[in-house]
Formats: sequence, C-alpha cells, structure tokens
Amino acid sequence: MEISTFFDERTSTLTYVVYDPTSLDAVVIDPVMDFDPAGGAISRQSVTKVVDFLNEHHLKLHYVLETHAHADHLSGSQLLKEACPNVKVAIGRRITEVQSTFRDVFALGQGFPVDGRQFDRLLDDGEVLEAGTIKLRTIFTPGHTPACASYLIDDALFTGDALFMPDSGAGRCDFPGGSATALFASVQQRIYQLPDETRIFVGHDYQPGGRELRYQTSVGEQKRANVALKADTSQVDFVTFREKRDATLPAPKLLFQSVQVNIDAGRLPEPVGGIRYLRMPLDAFRPPPPMPRLELETCERATPGGRQG
Repeated sequence: MEISTFFDERTSTLTYVVYDPTSLDAVVIDPVMDFDPAGGAISRQSVTKVVDFLNEHHLKLHYVLETHAHADHLSGSQLLKEACPNVKVAIGRRITEVQSTFRDVFALGQGFPVDGRQFDRLLDDGEVLEAGTIKLRTIFTPGHTPACASYLIDDALFTGDALFMPDSGAGRCDFPGGSATALFASVQQRIYQLPDETRIFVGHDYQPGGRELRYQTSVGEQKRANVALKADTSQVDFVTFREKRDATLPAPKLLFQSVQVNIDAGRLPEPVGGIRYLRMPLDAFRPPPPMPRLELETCERATPGGRQG
C-alpha cells in the first residue's frame, strides 16, 4: 500500500490518496474544494492536483472518505465525483446527528434530509469497507464532532481532527455536539489501544513555531509526547485543558461556509437566478454580551440615531 499526501496551505489540511500499486485500486481521504471567502469564489486547484495524480498513476478510484463534516474547508468530494462519476462518498453514520443540528442553524427547512442520504455510504463503527484490494476499518472517534471517524488501512490510521502531530495536541471540542470527555475516550480507548507501531496520518498540520510540514506520527509517539493527551493523562486534566483552551479560540474562518456544504456531502447550494448563495447565521453559538448603558444625562440628550434632539 502506498500513501501520497497533498497539503492545502490556506486551511492547513492534509488530503491523502491511498492506493495499491499492484491492483491500482485507490481511495481519497478528505479532499479540499478551494474557496476564497473575500470574493466567494470557488476553484478546483487542490482537487485537480489529486485527479492529475490519479491519472498519472492510472489509479482506479473507488471511494472518497470523509473523516467528519469539516468546519475549516469545503469538501472536494463532489468535484471528484465529477471527474469519476462512479466513485462513492462515505462517512460515519453519525453524520445524521450533525445534519440535524445544523439544519436548524442554517434554517435549511424540513426539506433538507437529515438521514444521511446525501452520502453514498454511511459507515458503522467497526465496519470493514472494501475498495477493490484495499480493506479499511472504520473506528468511530467522536469528540471533535459527534460524527468523527478514523480509518485504519493496514498499519496506517487516518485520524482526521481527533489527533494532530504531538506538538499540536488534539482537536477542539467546542462545536455543537462536541465533547472533550468523548474525545478523551476516543483517543485512550480506541486509538491508544492499537499497536504502538501503528502509523498515524493527521488531518491538519498547523506547523507550530514555523517548523516544516509534518503529518505522520505513530501511536507510540503520541502516547509518549502528545502535548494535550499522553497515555498517562487523566480525563480530568484533559477535559480541563481542552475546555479552557477552546474558550480562547476564535471560530474557524470558514466555519459556516464549510459546514453547510459538508453536511450535504460537499454539494453547493442550488442556484437562485443563476447564482449560488451560502447562508451566514449571526451570533449562532457565542452571542455577544449586552451593550453597557449610557449615562442617564447622555441618553436624555441623544436620539436613537445619535443626533441631538
């Protein structure tokens, strides 16, 4: 089995092509659709690099695998379906919980399905998926979101946002349905129970301190050196650290743009009058504190528009 990596610098996202060099069977994990929030422009540069690689190596793409409904980039899964109409998009079955939550946040209405039908395949915990000669095991690792899943292919585990490189720690847990307690259990009871030599391929690398890109570690290295969650870290210590840290983090820049596309399996909204529109809720999760009152004398002299009465 071979693994090729594609890094999107704008979102610090890793996309992986996993393939059998003998049978040429392949899967793609977490592809990126390029999006410029300033101008609302979509482009296909990242996915095109993946397609070019698949063509160059004459690979047969079977599945696009999503580790979760990403909050920091738009999924490129539907672009890959354009390039290869027979490819199937798969995600953990608990995506339905995320769809139910965000249907209301985005006021998508009852016509938006929340049973996961937008995806070609909903995977159960422990399910083994066959993509030609490639066999992968689905391991639910909720915490960052309720629907997070990691994928084990041979000795390689693709963790999405559950774990990052040891010097970056673990995923945040303050999104709706997220849980630091659940993430602790996912890592300690699922990931850290795998053999120490199991390779881990992370979903993002934020290159702390400006170091060079890194995306491969191991279960053993994580247990020894992860700055947030080592093998001997207690649940209380991790949850306290995670919740305190999350309270200081700004929302991801593409949170709302990404999630409303990704819960629909990477589909863009239907056009209205030839133009597609994304919904932007205000103060959906962290309402601002109330305005302080002005002094009484100022209030009596000023009109609501700010002009003197």
